[in-house]
Amino acid sequence: MHDNKVLNNIVLKYREDKLAHAYLIETNNIELALKDLKELLKIINCPEEHQKSCHKCNLCNLITKENLPSIKIIEPDGTSIKKSQIEELKNSFETIPIYSRFNTYIIKNADKLNASSANSMLKFIEEPHPGIIGFFLTNNKDIMIDTIKSRCQSLTINYENKSILDSLNIDKETYQKYQNIIPKFLNEIKNNYNLNNKNLILTEFPERKDIENILKLIFELYYHNFLKLIGREYNKDILNIYQISDKLPIINKKLQIINKYLTNMSYNVSMELILDALVLEMRGIYE
Repeated sequence: MHDNKVLNNIVLKYREDKLAHAYLIETNNIELALKDLKELLKIINCPEEHQKSCHKCNLCNLITKENLPSIKIIEPDGTSIKKSQIEELKNSFETIPIYSRFNTYIIKNADKLNASSANSMLKFIEEPHPGIIGFFLTNNKDIMIDTIKSRCQSLTINYENKSILDSLNIDKETYQKYQNIIPKFLNEIKNNYNLNNKNLILTEFPERKDIENILKLIFELYYHNFLKLIGREYNKDILNIYQISDKLPIINKKLQIINKYLTNMSYNVSMELILDALVLEMRGIYE
């Protein structure tokens, strides 16, 4: 676990037997927060005194690999977290854990709870059961449903931001090529109803990883415009890639669309189909 005062304080509360039943964690890096939460769960579930080099039991290994039955990690199914996912979670926690002290759930991108799933979740945390701890992870707690927020202990964990080159694992030359193509691509989506992705992008970037990086960079572009519009800290360098004039509701819709196709990248779908579908949905916002 990083030198994280917020999570270290949860460990102290655990030792004082004062753990809250649910925590809402706003963070600028959900994946790092999840990684640190796993380390926290190793500590509070250890049958003895947790040591990183300990090999007495298999608990830590199961937590790292997300194979411990008493720890459930939920993330959006498509563009939202569905009620069925929450119902499945509740059913799985009807029994007392065998290998750990607590049943624990982690909701990634918890702001993606839709109305029905949030209502189902609310019933779960209104009358908390002993031995169950929940963590709601979000980049922006302001868009979380108030009824969920009010029943959680709210915390903030911010990590030192990696450069975009480190995040995408690319060099400056490749980054410059991405920067050159993105304005052309976004302009064509907006102005040209005969956009040919093969000619514009796929000829220059035929590799799947490049397309994924370009979509990630476009997502960051819209996300930091979103942060700017709501008065939060944003990355000015990313905003320089392309001038966006969209209002907040349009940006939100585009973020959802881009995120959906980034998710689809993990399936064996052709890049041509993904880009064509992305273009059609992005254009459809204005129709």
